Amino acid sequence: MDIEAQEAPPAYDLAQVGARWKGEIETASQYFNQWFERCRKIEKIYLQQQSDQGSAQRNNFPMLWANISVLQPAIYARSPQPAVERRFKDSDPVARSASEIIERVLSFTTDKGNIDALMRQSRDDFLLYARGAAWLRYEADIEPVDPGVMPSLSPAMEDAEAAALPPMERITNERVCVDYVHWSDFLHSPARRWEDVTWVARRVPMTKDEIEKRFGPEAVQQISATVMESRKGNSQTERAQNEGKAGVWEIWCKSEDYTVWIAEGSPVAFEVSEPPLDMEDFWPCPRPAYGTTSTGSLIPVPDYVYYQNQCEEIDTLTKRINKLTDQLRLKIFYPAGDGSVSPAIEKAMRPENDTVMVPIPEWAAFVDKGGSNAIVTLPIDEVQKVITACIAARQQLVEDVYHITGISDIVRGDTQASETATAQRIKSQWGSIRIRDRQAELARFARDIVRMAGEIVCDLFQPETLMLISGIQLPTAQQKQMVQAQMQQVLAASQQAAQRAQAMGQPAPPAPTPPPAVQQMMSQPDIDAVVALMRNDNIRGFKIDIETDSTIEPDEDADKARRMEFAKVIGGFIQQAGPVAVQQPMLVPVMVEVLLFVARGFRAGRQLEGVLEQAGAQLSQQAMAPKPPPQPTPEQMIDLQTTKVKADAEQTKARLGVVQAEAEHRTEMERMRGEAMRNALVNPFPQQGMMQ
Repeated sequence: MDIEAQEAPPAYDLAQVGARWKGEIETASQYFNQWFERCRKIEKIYLQQQSDQGSAQRNNFPMLWANISVLQPAIYARSPQPAVERRFKDSDPVARSASEIIERVLSFTTDKGNIDALMRQSRDDFLLYARGAAWLRYEADIEPVDPGVMPSLSPAMEDAEAAALPPMERITNERVCVDYVHWSDFLHSPARRWEDVTWVARRVPMTKDEIEKRFGPEAVQQISATVMESRKGNSQTERAQNEGKAGVWEIWCKSEDYTVWIAEGSPVAFEVSEPPLDMEDFWPCPRPAYGTTSTGSLIPVPDYVYYQNQCEEIDTLTKRINKLTDQLRLKIFYPAGDGSVSPAIEKAMRPENDTVMVPIPEWAAFVDKGGSNAIVTLPIDEVQKVITACIAARQQLVEDVYHITGISDIVRGDTQASETATAQRIKSQWGSIRIRDRQAELARFARDIVRMAGEIVCDLFQPETLMLISGIQLPTAQQKQMVQAQMQQVLAASQQAAQRAQAMGQPAPPAPTPPPAVQQMMSQPDIDAVVALMRNDNIRGFKIDIETDSTIEPDEDADKARRMEFAKVIGGFIQQAGPVAVQQPMLVPVMVEVLLFVARGFRAGRQLEGVLEQAGAQLSQQAMAPKPPPQPTPEQMIDLQTTKVKADAEQTKARLGVVQAEAEHRTEMERMRGEAMRNALVNPFPQQGMMQ
């Protein structure tokens, strides 16, 4: 038994590759360094973690948090659901079964992988830092096969050849993992467009035990204490999270067609290998969800940058308003003994108590400076006016921020009771224009994730796994061939029995009918053809389209309206086409195709498409089948019976005539025979008599 040797992967110099990618990572980090610093500042503002706040944190106006909390449900509100359909809506049973299996497997994958949490994290990065990223992986649980269930080897195989065979293994579980990538852990080569990117990388924090398990003990020896410390970060939270972990970069290089694993700051690579996934666009990650970018760079600009000055002025006014509010206390002055006026005034300005009574030692001096002969209070009307002016200025700045960000009043749920429903709907439509691009970008990001997951499922999942997860059981080509052979044998035996019965003058037995389960199995495409379509990247792209439904909150009224419209259109069509089908059976196949054409145009009718196809096929078959002769009316039955009686009488009469004719013929023959005998007795020798 010859064993084909697999082509060995090319050997790489780990030190040389590591030195190169250490420089590439450092260059890319410097390229994105300004954006990283900007993102760290925005994160602190969003989480209210500025170093200069302390007890004054309450004096900041949370403008950034308020805007983000409004935009979060507006651009993403629910998990994307896969929608896999035939691209051209044709009647292809193989493509139809493949699309249904892919959709069910992807639905299970997205639910099991908690893609909703990934999308929410990416959404927050997208809104705060203008970039959200994700990463896809394929995982499989492999276990060795029990030698007792292994197929027996050929007797001609030598023991040495049998020992050289690799151990038998089987896949017990398969899954697609979608990982969230933090904004600071994703790098790519500097480029103007995503199509020009030559490599992408993500940083994975790993402990020494994880590194040893993944790359071997030699990799742990390459990690120094400096490498471990470099991942800790600056803040206390980062140091706690990254304690005892090293940042390991997973790099996918499209120009070199390989993947590299290297620790951050290490000069030697851990591993260099071929890409574990054969993706259509090479990358294991979709194009990040980008916010504002220019045509000359992929470095995004966070939205907060455009209204940062207004937010700082709002914070300044908020602090000033809080300080002035502390002065809105009733403070009373009254005469006292000898002393200084200045300490009394200073004591009055302290905000310990809401009502303060301050004795004035030198009351005469105080009166000369504007006081009165009675109890005097500080004027707080002027303070109130200043507070009102500050609040008005802050409100104007808030309105400016709303105009900059495009968050309209209707989006924030602020409307007027005097407005009509049409006016509110128009405001809502115009208010959502500014966020439509963001909704579309995040929906594109979700669709790319689902498409890449579908590509991994089609390329790597085993047929058994596909049928197990989807719950769709399809026969194999071999099973269908065996059943077909058995059906042919049964049919041949039935034909032979019919021939023998015909030879013996007996009625032929009825032809055998396959059981319903066999008929259903033979009508289904085999799993081998379905998997072959899924494995072929070109044909799969031509016949199957993988999309996602809306990731924003659906409008229940609109969904109900679409369903009602579908039911109304289909019901009206059936009602109008029914009488025509009865009068013109030849038009039934055309009507069935028109019905399917209409149903495929409705998203709500996708679930009923299979039922409509099956019912349409049965109607077409019945319409094209030969019609039985019409049943005669009672008058016609009487006429038929009368005619039959007459025919039977005529036949009887004819038979009697034949019998009578035969009797007369026999009588005549007997008479002639008797005359001949009498003549013979009278003249026994007629010739001699004549001679004499």
